[in-house]
Amino acid sequence: MTNELPSGARRIARDYPELWEAYTRLGEAGSDAGPLDGREARLVKVALAAGAGLEGAVHSHVRRARDEGIEAEAIRHVALLGVTTLGFPRAVAVMSWVDDILDGAV
Repeated sequence: MTNELPSGARRIARDYPELWEAYTRLGEAGSDAGPLDGREARLVKVALAAGAGLEGAVHSHVRRARDEGIEAEAIRHVALLGVTTLGFPRAVAVMSWVDDILDGAV
C-alpha cells in the first residue's frame, strides 16, 4: 500500500517503517474513537484538510473518498459548505482542489 503514497510519505514509510506504522495506528485509533461511520469520517477529513488550506491533503482525502464509493456531489458539497466558514475565495480554491481529483487532472 505504501507504493500508492505520494513520494514524500512513501519515503518516510520506507525509511522509517516504525514511525509510519505508529502514524497509521494513530489514524486507526482516531477513526475508532467515536461514533462516526467511515463515510462521515472521510467527509470530515476532506473538510478539515480544506479548512487548514492543505491542498495535498484535500487531494488525498478526495481520492480516498472516491475509492470508498462516496459520490462526487457529497464531496463538492463539503467544499460549498466552506463558503460561509472559510470565505468565498478559500471555498473556490478548495473546490478547485476537489475538482483536480474528481475531473482527473491530478
